[in-house]
Amino acid sequence: MTSAASTIELRTFTELGPVRGDVVDVYAEVRAPLLHLPNYAVTAFGERLDRHGAEPWFTLVLAYADGHPVGYTYGNRIERGDRYWQRTTPEPAQDYTKHATVALKEIGVRDAWRGTGTARRMHDAFLATRDEPYATLMVNPAAGDGKVHRLYQSWGYQDLGQSQPSPASPVLTVMIRAAR
Repeated sequence: MTSAASTIELRTFTELGPVRGDVVDVYAEVRAPLLHLPNYAVTAFGERLDRHGAEPWFTLVLAYADGHPVGYTYGNRIERGDRYWQRTTPEPAQDYTKHATVALKEIGVRDAWRGTGTARRMHDAFLATRDEPYATLMVNPAAGDGKVHRLYQSWGYQDLGQSQPSPASPVLTVMIRAAR
């Protein structure tokens, strides 16, 4: 790990409240090249963040370096019949949906902190707070020319299907792995 990664402090929250601004600030920088697209606009993200933050079993991990936010990941529990699963095609096997699953809704790391292991540390810290048997996430297969998808595969995620969460969203690859 680089010295940058060794200075990271991870903080876990179960309420969005006072750290919402930190998450939005990191998001705006991470997604800067895409902010002109309706699905990626800061206002659209803020609406999703507020909705997710109000849902049961919400957890957020923020990474800080020298007191400044450099990355975030958050998600919450989804149950059988959740709209997450309803939008996934093909329909996931019952093994994945018969018990609650944790869905990572977003992972973002500022450019200067990419490649330092910060995303993986946040991901692992997030999963350490959970007791669901499976973790799922969605990825734009075009992100980083496929690099992000391959990164998640290296973390043990496997493709499960596809989803288009909203009409403005690209078609995303739904991935899943054992949470532990």
